[in-house]
Amino acid sequence: MYQPAHFNITDTAVLHGLIEAHPFGTWATTLDGVLEMNHLPFMLDRTRGPHGTLVGHVARANLVWQRAAASIVAFQGPQAYISPNWYPSKHAHGKAVPTWNYAVVQAHGQPRAVEDKAGLLQIVSRLTQLHEASQALPWAVADAPADYIDAMLGAIVGIEIPIERLVGKWKVSQNRPAADRLGVAAGLEARNEPEASAMAALIQQFAPK
Repeated sequence: MYQPAHFNITDTAVLHGLIEAHPFGTWATTLDGVLEMNHLPFMLDRTRGPHGTLVGHVARANLVWQRAAASIVAFQGPQAYISPNWYPSKHAHGKAVPTWNYAVVQAHGQPRAVEDKAGLLQIVSRLTQLHEASQALPWAVADAPADYIDAMLGAIVGIEIPIERLVGKWKVSQNRPAADRLGVAAGLEARNEPEASAMAALIQQFAPK
């Protein structure tokens, strides 16, 4: 990934935070030398390994669990189109063009499969607890008949990716003058959209010191 120094984020807690806030990852790997991409939710276990471990599952029929090589999982945070009209400098001299702001984390690692039923049950139970926590009446794996769950577990394979390297890129207008950054944040807030507001907050949070 192209990575100018002023967009580079190395704080592990910040990178983990984006993964946990945006857990639907794009998993890129190769199968027999051919590029393969899959899209699935991952759970981050911060306690396992120096950079944490990603945990998820795929259909047993998906051959990625059998032959996946070294992998990258990309997690996309807030993103937004940036209009040059929001730059005070544009109105002063006209030298401005559109761009796109975004925050992204890439997690590098070697995947491994989890096939035993006990391990799979733990994975699906933890994923369910994580994503049902905000529900008024959270669903639990135990709510379904045991024989049904056993059959469902037979149709999936767990995936664990111990993270060997984390790369974070926050392209949030750090390369613009302070007045332009304020203009961009105001322009985004005026859109009154959750993702635009989230990007405005990142621009303010990661402004150069």
